[in-house]
Amino acid sequence: MQVTEVLKVKGGTLFTVTPQTMLSDAVIVMAEHDIGSLVVMDRGRLAGMLTFREVLRVLAKRQQEHRSGPTPPVAEIVVDEVMNTSPTVAKPSMDVNELRRLMLEHHQRYLPVMDGDMLLGVISFHDVARAVLEEQGFENRLLKAYIRDWPSDG
Repeated sequence: MQVTEVLKVKGGTLFTVTPQTMLSDAVIVMAEHDIGSLVVMDRGRLAGMLTFREVLRVLAKRQQEHRSGPTPPVAEIVVDEVMNTSPTVAKPSMDVNELRRLMLEHHQRYLPVMDGDMLLGVISFHDVARAVLEEQGFENRLLKAYIRDWPSDG
């Protein structure tokens, strides 16, 4: 199974923000759509990724700074200040096993899928698990049908 097949199973909805988007607005989008990542696009090009991991890190940092004195409100933070500026990228022709290895090695649950400079989508670890499960279910049904239709001797 290739990354393109996982994208087909997942569907085409893609959520993006710009580097200048307020972090609070980005978090609202993530919460409203129950998603764990946003692609950060700048003038039609991939600029980075914002995931719940970056949000948690900035909140934890603010809390620690707050203990030693006043800090600016979270509402003043822009995505550019906290996003991952060099996310690991998947290619559409990549095999799913290679994709899983890449996600594990780089400790990233969300990977943008790029074909050259064109963003095709984002694949999450959850998307991969669901696609693999569906493929295994399909193969299982085919094997059971094959066994059921096996000619009997007798």
